[in-house]
Amino acid sequence: MKWRSAAPEEPSVSPESITPTITTANEAAVPTSTRPTAGLGSLFRGRSRHSSSLLVNSVRAALVFLWLGSWELCARTVIDPFFYSMPSQIWAKLVIWFTEGTSQGTIWANIGITLEEAVLGFFIGSLAGIVLGILLGRSRFFADVLAPFIKGANAIPRIVLASLFVIWFGLGMSSKVATAVVLVFFAVFFNAFQGAREVDKVLVDNARILGASRWDLMRTIILPSATSWILASLHVAFGFALIGAIVGEFTGADKGLGLLINHSQGNFDAAGIYAGMVITTVIALVAEYLLTKVEVRLTAWRPQSTTSTAAGI
Repeated sequence: MKWRSAAPEEPSVSPESITPTITTANEAAVPTSTRPTAGLGSLFRGRSRHSSSLLVNSVRAALVFLWLGSWELCARTVIDPFFYSMPSQIWAKLVIWFTEGTSQGTIWANIGITLEEAVLGFFIGSLAGIVLGILLGRSRFFADVLAPFIKGANAIPRIVLASLFVIWFGLGMSSKVATAVVLVFFAVFFNAFQGAREVDKVLVDNARILGASRWDLMRTIILPSATSWILASLHVAFGFALIGAIVGEFTGADKGLGLLINHSQGNFDAAGIYAGMVITTVIALVAEYLLTKVEVRLTAWRPQSTTSTAAGI
């Protein structure tokens, strides 16, 4: 005896025929061949961004050319180049320094000394400023106790401290690093302090309710919240580190860009002073570029702002 199923047999259907197709009214009205592809928007945005960057760089180059050209023209016709120098003399001084060397040795040795002092001062001062700024930012009692001392130390002229450091540590690298540390510390400290104070109290309270320890709060909430404040101060801090190193060398040293600038001043060599400024500026710009790259890496977790997204940035 054969049993037959009460349900009717289903007709064989190919997989293609059962694939759901959803078509809106607007899509139905536009032929498939004329629909814009998804990549065209990003392509147009990329071209627009490239054109904008090209325009910005062109305007920058034009401004530099206009500035240097007017300076050269004025120095040859109106102003005295002995006091104000001119771009051609500055370029000649740079060529001499990089090809024949300076009175204090090769230019690369002097750059290396100044850069080493600035980098050491930058890292030591930044670390101290971040740690103390966050700790005091989260401890109102100690912040109130130490506030007048920190403000008083920040009010001391840096050139006075540089002179003291030369007496304390001598003409070697230590006095220059100490001067750079002082300048960097206060620039980073106040930003780290404010960043730690600006942490959302609701987030902290919710984390405590969930059982977060002090270290968990510091690692997952306070430090990420203060990151933007700290990174913003680091851009300024490296410039201060360079200033500290050069001021220390200007006060007393046996090598470095500050010493070259000091000797140029003593010899009434305006071109040498400007040449030292140009080298220092290039170092600062390279450091700024590297710090920007690091900042982008460290803040990649943050969502892009709505304004930037709408503008296609």
